[in-house]
Amino acid sequence: METCAIEAAMKPNNREKNRRATVRYDAIVIGSGISGGWAAKELTGKGLKTLVLERGRDVKHVTDYPTANLNPWEFEHRGQVPLAVRAQYGNIRSFMREETLHWTIKPDEQPFVEEQPFTWTRGYHVGGKSLLWARQTQRWSDFDFEGPARDGFAVDWPIRYADIAPWYSYVEKFAGISGNKDGLPHLPDGEFLPPIELNCVETHFQGIIAQKYNDRQLIQGRCAHITDPQPIHIEQGRAQCQHRNLCVRGCPFGGYFSSNSSTLPWAEKTGNMTLRPHSVVHSIIYDEKKGRASGVRVIDANTKEMLEFYANVIFVNGSALNSNQILLNSTSSRFPNGLGNDNGLLGKFVAWHNYRGKISAQFDGFLDKTTDGKNPSNGYIPRFRNLHKQETSGPASRFLRGYAVGVGGGRGMVQNREGMGLALKEQLLNPQLGPWNVSGWMMGETVPIERNHVRLDANLKDKYGIPQLVTSAVWTENDDKMVVDYMEQMTEMFAAAGFINIKALDSHSNPGSDIHEMGGVRMGKDPKTSLLNEWNQLHSVKNVFVTDGACMTSTGTQNPSLTYMALTARAADYAVKQLKKKTL
Repeated sequence: METCAIEAAMKPNNREKNRRATVRYDAIVIGSGISGGWAAKELTGKGLKTLVLERGRDVKHVTDYPTANLNPWEFEHRGQVPLAVRAQYGNIRSFMREETLHWTIKPDEQPFVEEQPFTWTRGYHVGGKSLLWARQTQRWSDFDFEGPARDGFAVDWPIRYADIAPWYSYVEKFAGISGNKDGLPHLPDGEFLPPIELNCVETHFQGIIAQKYNDRQLIQGRCAHITDPQPIHIEQGRAQCQHRNLCVRGCPFGGYFSSNSSTLPWAEKTGNMTLRPHSVVHSIIYDEKKGRASGVRVIDANTKEMLEFYANVIFVNGSALNSNQILLNSTSSRFPNGLGNDNGLLGKFVAWHNYRGKISAQFDGFLDKTTDGKNPSNGYIPRFRNLHKQETSGPASRFLRGYAVGVGGGRGMVQNREGMGLALKEQLLNPQLGPWNVSGWMMGETVPIERNHVRLDANLKDKYGIPQLVTSAVWTENDDKMVVDYMEQMTEMFAAAGFINIKALDSHSNPGSDIHEMGGVRMGKDPKTSLLNEWNQLHSVKNVFVTDGACMTSTGTQNPSLTYMALTARAADYAVKQLKKKTL
């Protein structure tokens, strides 16, 4: 019944035509996460009246972080989610803790069809996954932008590092990024606040790598945490990171970057932003006569009413797979297979990161030391395989591209649970320092292939009447071989450092488990082989920009959010200039 009502609402009527004057904006931004927040900030800051659409509920900075300051004993079930409540979420396991359950969506909100097993983590609330991310922020280099052209897989990027470097600096200064000036050509330095230190075991491992290898380095991870607030951060109302490591609950101090603490309040201060939560985007409206997009169809999540909003420019930042779904569902006589989809490639060449490789060990040194406080970041080994060229001999020749590695070490308290009675009680009440534990996790580049794609189901629809998304993605032999090399190399490096009880494994996790979905609306030079140009515009619909993960031509090995921010700021600057020239 609801679906029929929604479809009926799509038919034009006089009432809707009369409302157009009251729902027109200069710009519409679809999504309020990492990239959507930046689009809102940039467009409003340049004077555009901007509507920001978010399909989930509103989340206001500080006041809507209900668990941010709770102690473990203040949770009814000490953080565990009762089985009866878990059952309401089906197979969803992301954020399945009392501290974070308010971020989790139920299956009926957006069912999708897994043609093969796929893990899709979504953040349906204002701020999106900017409240949930790992906050690691590494720049790309030309080793990444030139990768597809160098080995001939995927298409060449239409930009290079020089095109985006000034925008990396621009967003880093505003967001607040801590890190070291490491001087690595394959991981360019940025505008850094003081770094968070490596601990003694991580520093020991760093020294061993420097001593024994000339092709790899261990550095402190670069992260979006304020370690020394600058005037721009104070103006945002943000404070220094408190090292609480409760980031995923939402940070009331604004110590890490999120849309909620930073870009959205900044956009709101301009008076040019209208934020509309509970707005599920159905499709983008295409004006056949003008040959451009004219607006966005939205379903009110509470009333199920179909609404239309109009603007001169549209930024699509719904997160990678949602942005694909929106464009695929935006059909017209001109684009029967999805907006801008002249070449039939929309939804294809979807990729992600390969986090399957894991390693753990212990270290029996530094028993006179421990850590004081908590570290919201970690150590990082930048990519070292097939970096300058595709190797033709040796282990790295078995696969394309490469991987980075996250590294962390720590020492916790352990309890002796042997015995019984008073002695056992004393042991439990007086835990002792255990050994140093060391872990590593793989961040591999997956090579986009046409077979890995998303599409709309021909029959199934969700409760809003939107065709369900079909995910069809599998690991490749290249991914498998890369995991093997990771385990071999990390085992060798751990052993060289004197670590013991080394255990390396392939988790065989589902594609998508890394939460870094990319592609489907890739950038490129040629409209025959790509959807977006060098400014993130749809080749055939110039007033539509896509600057979230969907735009990525390849995945690199770096955490991608910083690149999304820089691409968005760059595209917004270009869009406003084109509007002023009246070319959009």
